[in-house]
Amino acid sequence: MTGGRFTKVAFTCRFINNSGKRPLPDRKETMEKKVSDFSLPCTGDKTFQLSAIKDKFLVLYFYPKDNTPGCTTESIQFRDLHPQFHKLGGAVYGISRDSLKSHENFKAKHGFPFDLLADTDETACTLFGVIKMKNMYGKQVRGIERSTFVLDRHGAILREWRGVKVPGHVQEVLDFVQSL
Repeated sequence: MTGGRFTKVAFTCRFINNSGKRPLPDRKETMEKKVSDFSLPCTGDKTFQLSAIKDKFLVLYFYPKDNTPGCTTESIQFRDLHPQFHKLGGAVYGISRDSLKSHENFKAKHGFPFDLLADTDETACTLFGVIKMKNMYGKQVRGIERSTFVLDRHGAILREWRGVKVPGHVQEVLDFVQSL
């Protein structure tokens, strides 16, 4: 306190658990964040509209590029656990900046039961703040930081994971959804 006034200080806490991973804030702290409505073209000649989603929850996973090793592994894990997400009343969508044609090929090649959204103009990437500067072969490039978000049916973020490492991630998302 200086001169009879209080100074407001804002800060962010990051907690590290025993596994060395940085979990995000408690669900109560993230529920306040509501995502603006958006629409994107998606596989199957459809259009995704956030406000039209009526499922109990929505999993949106952002990945850098179709048919790359990490992105393929992550998407296959979402494919393999998709029946469990569906049984719990949720929907899963993958999002990258790839073209719709690339998405269609990627989906067909691996038999994904969920749609992929083409964010070629970075609409959703910007809303979720997943575009980051990355090092690729010694050069700085703009790219998607692998991230996953679980939203409720009203578009409020229930939980987010940023800077995702693929091994065990999809199971962690499923575990969270089962706790809802």
